[in-house]
Amino acid sequence: QVQLVESGGGLVQAGGSLSLSCAAPGNIFRIAAMGWYRQAPGKQRESVATITVAGIPTYAESVKDRFTISRDKTKNTVSLQMNNLKPSDTAVYFCVLIWGSQDFWGQGTQVTVSS
Repeated sequence: QVQLVESGGGLVQAGGSLSLSCAAPGNIFRIAAMGWYRQAPGKQRESVATITVAGIPTYAESVKDRFTISRDKTKNTVSLQMNNLKPSDTAVYFCVLIWGSQDFWGQGTQVTVSS
């Protein structure tokens, strides 16, 4: 089992910023894609952003130009910088490590954006 440790999140007003971070074991981090998903109450979990081993990011249309995903090989972490947050961004955010056909999930961290 791969353990992912998330940090960050919290409560912010609309237009504000938050940063999420996720630490993974180094031996697998360097060969795995990483990503962030979110799940709002009553909705399905959806992909927010992913980043390949080579550092190539992809974003959901709803967060493009507002969120930035990055990975730090020295710290074995993936981060999600969220700017210009909207109430619709309110959700539990999950870190995911994608390795071949397997994926491993963090415990989730709450992000709440007030209007």
